[in-house]
Amino acid sequence: MKITRRMWGMAAGALLALNLGLPAAASAQEAPDALVKRVSTDVLDTIKKDPALRGGDTAKVNALVNEKVMPYVDFRRMTSAAVGPAWRQATPEQRQRLQDEFKALLVRTYSGALSQVVDQTITVKPLRMAAGDTDVLVRTQVNGRGDPVQLDFRLEKQADGWKLYNFNVLGVWLVETYRNQFAQEINASGIDGLIKTLASRSSMPVTPAAAK
Repeated sequence: MKITRRMWGMAAGALLALNLGLPAAASAQEAPDALVKRVSTDVLDTIKKDPALRGGDTAKVNALVNEKVMPYVDFRRMTSAAVGPAWRQATPEQRQRLQDEFKALLVRTYSGALSQVVDQTITVKPLRMAAGDTDVLVRTQVNGRGDPVQLDFRLEKQADGWKLYNFNVLGVWLVETYRNQFAQEINASGIDGLIKTLASRSSMPVTPAAAK
């Protein structure tokens, strides 16, 4: 299934929204579905009102991600899962480069898609969670122009609160999608080849065609 630019826009807005709002200590006390609902609504409104974000201002999106999103994402886990078995053979320096370049690629994708955030609202579906669960799936539906979009988040309860480590749009998981792409590059040119490719892709100008 092809993820369109509009769908990425919805995902981008909701992903950013998930991780903004309360300080980490406070959000750790909040149920994951309540966190998603409250903060998503607040920040989607912020994005709608910010022409720079909607215009794809990469520097501003990057600053927003670094300040507000990354503290609530287990990005090392996300990157290692996307890289797959080759992660174990990578040096510490290569692992850091992979994380940096993967994040830059995602920020670039979001920068090109945020213009699609216009009138979206998010509905959080009932959470199936037992007492003591530390890994949950929060299912949501993003409503706006066109058909509703299914957007689901995987979160893990860690010592300092809930951390996002994967999400999907209409059943297409981010980590698994990139794992297939990365595996081809690693097989062809190794870890350094993947780093070079990511750096090249993340530095390309954002265009509507590239953001699809």
